[in-house]
Amino acid sequence: MALNCSTAQDVSKVIEENGIEFVDLRFTDLFGQWHHFSVPVDFYDEDDLFKSGLGFDGSSIRGFKSIESSDMLLVCDPTTAFVDPMTTNPTLCVIANVYEPGTYDAFDRDPRNVARRAEAYMKDNGYADVMFCGPEAEFFIFDQVKYEATPFSSGYGITSSEAAVFSGDWGPGHKVGTKGGYFPVAPFDQ
Repeated sequence: MALNCSTAQDVSKVIEENGIEFVDLRFTDLFGQWHHFSVPVDFYDEDDLFKSGLGFDGSSIRGFKSIESSDMLLVCDPTTAFVDPMTTNPTLCVIANVYEPGTYDAFDRDPRNVARRAEAYMKDNGYADVMFCGPEAEFFIFDQVKYEATPFSSGYGITSSEAAVFSGDWGPGHKVGTKGGYFPVAPFDQ
């Protein structure tokens, strides 16, 4: 369910009115991979989420930071809030911007910051007034699909580890790679 939140107070009101149990912070790496972590509403704090930010380990995100300087912050954008219709427990999702701790500078490899800088550059140089960007939604639903079409028979077989009935055989679906399972966003093939 899309929301019309513009402030942290709007988000807090939605949480209270909808019995939200978790707030899910989402962000992308430079390669477009979604990452997330959830915070129980018992630990929800407007200032932490929308002002000072929540810390996370940037060394576990491909292309972000090395381990010796891995501290990073996520600061939520209230205009991106939506209720996730697929979760068992009522969950509010919010897209976050990535910041450097201490200086609170926008992280130069945060895709949202890259887009803001590109838009400013485009306007400052008179190339255009408006820029339209969008994601390329691409993920795998099936682990394996087999089909047969001969003059005397036809058929198909589908294997999906996410299905209610799973044969137990693994297909060649996309696997979460080494160090790629830190803060993954569903769906992820196994």
